[in-house]
Amino acid sequence: MAAQQQLQGKRIAILATDGVERVELLEPRKALDAAGARTLVVSPKSGKIKGWEHDHWGDDIAVDQPLDSARADDFDALMLPGGVMNPDQLRTNERAVQFVRSFFDAGKPVAAICHAPWMLVEAGVVAGRTVTSWPSLRTDIRNAGGEWVDREVVTDEGLVTSRKPDDIPVFNRKMIEEFAEGLHEPQSIGASAARPQERSPRPEMGAR
Repeated sequence: MAAQQQLQGKRIAILATDGVERVELLEPRKALDAAGARTLVVSPKSGKIKGWEHDHWGDDIAVDQPLDSARADDFDALMLPGGVMNPDQLRTNERAVQFVRSFFDAGKPVAAICHAPWMLVEAGVVAGRTVTSWPSLRTDIRNAGGEWVDREVVTDEGLVTSRKPDDIPVFNRKMIEEFAEGLHEPQSIGASAARPQERSPRPEMGAR
């Protein structure tokens, strides 16, 4: 299927707030849009959020939908950009944490890059999963029951993770591939912390 048609008709939520690393939101969003998806920035804030450019504030990013009215049922997949401040704020917001968890409960694909896997830890969905992230999250992920690996991209039954902005090109390719596949039933099973033994994760590392 042509790249521009892979995600035709799919709605993708991008959860972010102030301090989001702009390149980790804008470049994956551009790739999703080019693949035919409709992307919406969802945030606890209304209007605009402050973007971060490596070591200084960058341009604002418009919010498309307030978190209060966003439901996983209205989307086909979720993308979580990084930036240290962005997920650090979101993980203290129970509504944001529940929003992330609800995608796993529904078996919908999720992609997270850099510091964004903090949200996966907070949502209680990394137990039994193989993921990567910015290296400083390694202990958090392992303490939450996940297997942390140092790879440019890791896919595990609908969950796509990458480490840093340099990984964005391969992150985008795998994200589009997983989002195009749609529902992943083990994603839902794996979200139940009470039953992690019921699935044996089959992680895939690197590009196919």
